[in-house]
Amino acid sequence: MPHESNEDHKKVLSRLDVLFLAFGAMIGWGWVVLSGNWIIGAGTLGAMLAFVLGGVLVIFVGLAYAELASAMPTTGGALIYVLRGIGYKTGFVAAWALALGYISVVSFEAVALPTVIEYIFPDYKVGLMYSIQGYDVYASWVLVGMLGSVFITVVNLMGVKFAALLQMILTIIIGIIGLMLIFGAAVNGSVHNADPLLIGGVAGVLTVAIMTPFMFVGFDVIPQTAEEMKIPPRSIGRILIVSVVAAVIWYVAIIFAVGFGLDQTALVSSVLPTADAMSNVFGHTGFGIVLILGGVAGIITSWNSFIIGGSRILCAMAERKMIPAWFSRRHARYHTPINAILFIGTLSTLAPLLGRPMLIWLVDAGGLAIVLAYALVAVAFVRLRRNEPNMARPFRAGQSSFVGWAAVIFSVLFIALYLPGMPAALLWPYEWLIFAGWWGVGCLLMLQMRSARRAVDPKQLVSTAVKEEEAQCTNSVLNKSLRGRTALKPSSM
Repeated sequence: MPHESNEDHKKVLSRLDVLFLAFGAMIGWGWVVLSGNWIIGAGTLGAMLAFVLGGVLVIFVGLAYAELASAMPTTGGALIYVLRGIGYKTGFVAAWALALGYISVVSFEAVALPTVIEYIFPDYKVGLMYSIQGYDVYASWVLVGMLGSVFITVVNLMGVKFAALLQMILTIIIGIIGLMLIFGAAVNGSVHNADPLLIGGVAGVLTVAIMTPFMFVGFDVIPQTAEEMKIPPRSIGRILIVSVVAAVIWYVAIIFAVGFGLDQTALVSSVLPTADAMSNVFGHTGFGIVLILGGVAGIITSWNSFIIGGSRILCAMAERKMIPAWFSRRHARYHTPINAILFIGTLSTLAPLLGRPMLIWLVDAGGLAIVLAYALVAVAFVRLRRNEPNMARPFRAGQSSFVGWAAVIFSVLFIALYLPGMPAALLWPYEWLIFAGWWGVGCLLMLQMRSARRAVDPKQLVSTAVKEEEAQCTNSVLNKSLRGRTALKPSSM
């Protein structure tokens, strides 16, 4: 289904809406459920170094995204940039990889929700179904994840503005509770709890570092909603960078708080070390429950953002004949990509059936897909700087292509960490099967769409996308110019 012609009902997101969508997506729930794993794997200082290393990658990639998002404020994000900068087939690879990253986060949250409920109600699991890698999967545990998935899916079907309002409220709650933990650890924590500061040396740092792209993914949700924003293109780039820097600071501070708030013995035995650290620094178990409530809010914000981002990129792919047109169908009233949302919602609803081990599998498999997409966006950035130097760039990431080349190099280095033989390689068979299975589905969809693509020259699809983007950017510049002229006119009063 083509884009709606009436733009007024779509331009609903303010600067704050966009900032909270991205930041809420990045901080999510991972800091609650995985911070203990990071510290156990690399030590407090090692985990902080891993997130700084991952943050450097994401900041360089974020700068490239910021420039491209301001130049091409069109739904599709990475798909549009790579389509224009490299080509049609590579655009599919970038978009399909990012879609896996988004869907893996959504499915991650469907597994994280029943995990957090287990901390508050440790005896709520009933109806043993089966075991996966030694983890017993119970019917009640699965049902909690499934009901949460249905709720978030319905929220997103009701329109992006409603979803953004929910996002803002919950992100503020997360921020307040996270700051309580950080300041509590700074006052009542102990450096002795953080001993040893480094565990496993370089291998330990790298093992944690490969998880960071998955934790930081979320800033790229901003380009997916570009057509629904009522802000100038230049602001898109600025907000994107602010959200990335804020997320890097957040994760490093949380690792500090947990490392100083809980010793190694308690970390190893804890189900949710972040909650136990909160209880420890404030001296009461009730504070652990408070942090868990913040974690539930984080699950919803991340879940919410990535259904938004994932559904938009699938819709954009369908509109460019990469996957079936079914994914581009929009809701008659709310104008949301209804089928794409239902597709992602269905996958997340099924995820709890694979139990808690699915958490780590999704982090690693989704992380590799995300870094692959980042690498292709960085290459597109470099090529567009060379091939289209005069393209309108309301936000410019430096005068040279240094940012793009740095993003390419860091992305390739991170991709190498996931490969067999590396200390942090994907696990066989589970993580590789998730990754390979996704690409198998992608190849089948591409084959299914051959006849549709034959009817339209791929070059025409690229050129059409370019014209749409240039028209939007030009209109934005003209509107800004006209507003300036109007302001300069003498008053007739």
